[in-house]
Amino acid sequence: MKQISRREFLELAIAGAGSALLLSQTGLAQGRSADPWKTEYPKILARIRAPRFRKRDFSVLKYGAVADGKTLATEAITKAIDACAKGGGGRVVIPPGEYLTGAIHLKSNVNLHVSKGAYVRFSMNPKDYLPIVHTRWEGMELMHISPLVYAYEQTNIAITGEGTLDGQGKSYFWKWHGNPRYGGNPDVISQKAARARLYEMMEKGVPVKERIFGEGHYLRPQFIQPYKCKNVLIEGVTIVDSPMWEVHPVLCENVIVRGLNITSHGPNNDGCDPESCKDVLIENCYFDTGDDCIAIKSGRNSDGRRINVPTENIIVRNCVMKDGHGGITVGSEISGGVRNLFAENNNLDSANLWTALRVKNNASRGGLLENMYFRNTIVGEVSRAVVEIDFNYEEGGKGEHTPVVRNYVVDGLTCRKGNRAVDLQGLDKAPIYDVKLKNCSFETLDKPSVIKNVKGLEMVSVKVGGKPVDKLD
Repeated sequence: MKQISRREFLELAIAGAGSALLLSQTGLAQGRSADPWKTEYPKILARIRAPRFRKRDFSVLKYGAVADGKTLATEAITKAIDACAKGGGGRVVIPPGEYLTGAIHLKSNVNLHVSKGAYVRFSMNPKDYLPIVHTRWEGMELMHISPLVYAYEQTNIAITGEGTLDGQGKSYFWKWHGNPRYGGNPDVISQKAARARLYEMMEKGVPVKERIFGEGHYLRPQFIQPYKCKNVLIEGVTIVDSPMWEVHPVLCENVIVRGLNITSHGPNNDGCDPESCKDVLIENCYFDTGDDCIAIKSGRNSDGRRINVPTENIIVRNCVMKDGHGGITVGSEISGGVRNLFAENNNLDSANLWTALRVKNNASRGGLLENMYFRNTIVGEVSRAVVEIDFNYEEGGKGEHTPVVRNYVVDGLTCRKGNRAVDLQGLDKAPIYDVKLKNCSFETLDKPSVIKNVKGLEMVSVKVGGKPVDKLD
């Protein structure tokens, strides 16, 4: 069977080639009859394993931390992490009490354990997040103040426990956005100028080490960001009031995000954003957010294409999602592509949740997005479409990079109330390929679906208002 390159595939898509031709020439038709839930899903699960740590505890109190909520504990926590790492690993324990800290940098073989009854507030002084580090902001690489909890090129790391991490975004960081809704004054403090400067540097190909930002630029730091790490576990903690994205693994392998309770309604307060990661499990989490609950990403525009690492082999299961823009979202910084997403047994329900299942892309970002499978999804209420694939997001058709979505399968979805069942909008020269709705039931819908530039929409056992339908209108 003839194989074609990624470029040839995109050229076929631009030319409007039919999905059957695309499938046959790329080899995807072969084996399509196999159930990926039985073939690929078990393989992904088998590879994902939680890191293990030595049974040895290092209490931050022994290194000088004071549980009064006022005394800065950064140095004590750093000393405890250093001692734990040098001693072969174990748990760095934050006991019950209130703590104030700046940036926490994890090291290999260290489990940061936030005990039940521990409440950790992060500093509102930008100097407590220096020196600057290599990070990624809205899909663009730069040197900037540290995320609140950060690790770079480490192996076997964890954040566990039943305590609370408070980013104090509402009290301080949200105003950096510039929006008066969040306490900002765009004439005094705003991320707008720094964001535009970073975007320009990215498009000009300025080396990352020369993209120096830091204090005074007002690009809000992410809450938890392991960067180029392997064997990552984030489990059990409560996260509130994040400055920006909350859990943001970048270029990581073997990641487990489990049992988190996330409530954060600030600007761009995504719950969990795996970006250019491989083998990721997100399960048993509660999301109540100011943006997408889960947003799968792989870099923006030139940086996404330069790094060229897709997010692949993701499992999302048994999660509850309340407020947010999208429940399980792919995009919008997705230029490196995504493949093999499996989501099952998730419950999404809020009048303030825009969309349950969402894809955001455009011709400036592009990217090959394929093999996304959803089953047993319960949707109570959403305010917009239940399922949305949108190539008109932001720049829309303005760009030279063809967005591609193919093989998007929704099986066993029930929805009590939504505005539309689906809103599927490809571009004239970049249709959406092979969307399948199977065993889906939509009870109350306010408006008809929108379907534009879609090739291969298949419906099997779909009901609207209790009645079987063979098309959505």
